[in-house]
Amino acid sequence: MEPKFPGIRAIADGSEAVASVEVRISEGACVYPITPSTHMATVYQAAVADGARDLWGTPLRCLELESEHSSASAAEGFALAGGRVTNFTAGQGLILMKEVLYVISGKRLPVVFHIGARALTSQALNIHAGHDDVMGVADVGWGMLFARNAQEAADLTAIARRAAEAAETPIMCVQDGFLTTHTLEDLRLPEDELLRGFVGDPRESLQDRTDPAAALMTGVLQNQDAYMKGRIAQRVFYDRLRDELAAAMAEWSSLTGRPYAAVHAHECADADTIVVALGTLAETSRAVVDRLRDAGRRVGVLAITTFRPFPAEAIRGALKGARSVVVLERTDDPGAGDGPLTREVKAALADAAADGVRIPRVHCVSAGLGSRDVRPGHILAAIEWASRGGWPPPGRYATVGIRHPQALDPAAIDLVPQGAFSLRGHSIGGLGSVATNRLIAILAGELFGKHVQAYPRYGSEKKGLPTTFFLTLADEPIRLHNELERVDLVALHDVRALGVGDPLLGLCHGGTLLVQSPISDALMFWLALPERAKRAVAARRLRVATYDASVARALAPRPELALRDALLVAVRAALERTYGSKGSEIVDANVAVVTRAYDGVVDVSAAVAADEPSLVEASA
Repeated sequence: MEPKFPGIRAIADGSEAVASVEVRISEGACVYPITPSTHMATVYQAAVADGARDLWGTPLRCLELESEHSSASAAEGFALAGGRVTNFTAGQGLILMKEVLYVISGKRLPVVFHIGARALTSQALNIHAGHDDVMGVADVGWGMLFARNAQEAADLTAIARRAAEAAETPIMCVQDGFLTTHTLEDLRLPEDELLRGFVGDPRESLQDRTDPAAALMTGVLQNQDAYMKGRIAQRVFYDRLRDELAAAMAEWSSLTGRPYAAVHAHECADADTIVVALGTLAETSRAVVDRLRDAGRRVGVLAITTFRPFPAEAIRGALKGARSVVVLERTDDPGAGDGPLTREVKAALADAAADGVRIPRVHCVSAGLGSRDVRPGHILAAIEWASRGGWPPPGRYATVGIRHPQALDPAAIDLVPQGAFSLRGHSIGGLGSVATNRLIAILAGELFGKHVQAYPRYGSEKKGLPTTFFLTLADEPIRLHNELERVDLVALHDVRALGVGDPLLGLCHGGTLLVQSPISDALMFWLALPERAKRAVAARRLRVATYDASVARALAPRPELALRDALLVAVRAALERTYGSKGSEIVDANVAVVTRAYDGVVDVSAAVAADEPSLVEASA
């Protein structure tokens, strides 16, 4: 049966998904920009600048403070005054807030903060995905929910708000920095009517605790006789939060048809080996598990959505039949007995062992620190390592993705969805390639109804330096969150890139090389290619095409004009969403560039094969 609220189809990244919900249900945001959470605040602040109001007619407000600590303090004051407030932060910013986070939970303020989880500065600065920051504040008394993708980032925003206010307990919604916050995916955004009924009017659920007519003493000094009583008494709120989260998730699942629970056990009922993970690692693990299941392997994956309150009972139930468990950690805690998630899993299983129940052997694997690429082969290697029988048993700790005495070599596995199309682009920072990739993803998803995933390889490189971006289109959900090893098309901003590194690496046999070049003559362009590139083109039967993005061409009628016109209509709509605020002239100029580039593509392979086939044969 069709759910009452199936959602509104959209293509957005995790940041946009979160902001789309928050600008409708919250009343304000207190922020201090820090990568990779800044995009969430930017979208929210843009709505404020446009005069947006929440679903109950309250004008949105956005306060930008001088530090993350101050932004958390401002959110505390906003909530004390009875306002529904949010915050967006990450990394060192979250750690800097820690002092205030204890206070917010102690005062029972039901705020919702959104975290773009990021590695903390250790031996070096890193702005990419890691769970160091969120594990560093796991003890502050907040609920903590982990999203695996953009869809969950949107849905958990509403679920968190509902549960936080019902249990008078703040909640963090966590998504992996860049891997979710900046990755475009197709999703279903919640409808206004759904949010209005599910979350409710803040004026009916929140209390102004600064109102003199309803006097309240808060944040006072307590001595030996009082502090412990108040501290232990707060346990009742966390028991309520567990129940309220379960109720909110169950109702949301019923209304939308999108299932949510504290844990998501996939193929765990009869599994010998089970992977336990948070965020995108759990999503990639599911793709690996599905492939192994097709081969007859009894494996499963347990994705933990609710890290706080920790769902120990549900975890024990999901893992009880396994022989071995692999816990993937996007952090490392060498001074402890295990990683933070592994310790929690072991503690949950210890209660079962105390009752005489056989428990699985638990292994800890560090993966993806600072967004180090985690490929399906790495996860498969961890499963094989933990599943190995015999004596002595495999060690309890390993790592993947780097050279190290305890590192596991990646196994061979290809999990690209059947019939999928993937591309990798090489460009220069500041030339709009990332924006172009986003537009291609939106257009392809909306025009052809495909599942999409698009993301750049963000780095510390600045404008003018090389950058890389990826895009996948498929007829089924795309669960992989790693850089593409095999692609069908490579797009080059400059032919000179062929002389630096190997941009053709991973381009499949019969794939396409698309190069921007001022050389419009096919034969001259072929002769200008480096010899190494020509040999690769010939050996792998690659199709080569070029276009001149800087010189206008006369429009020419083509048999595929109907598709072209439909595409350009969609292009204009997408460009208006992206650049409409800059004026119609900017949109018109971009549409003209796209039109002329589309009509100016030259099929080098076909032209050279027709006119000078010996040149291609000589390269081979």
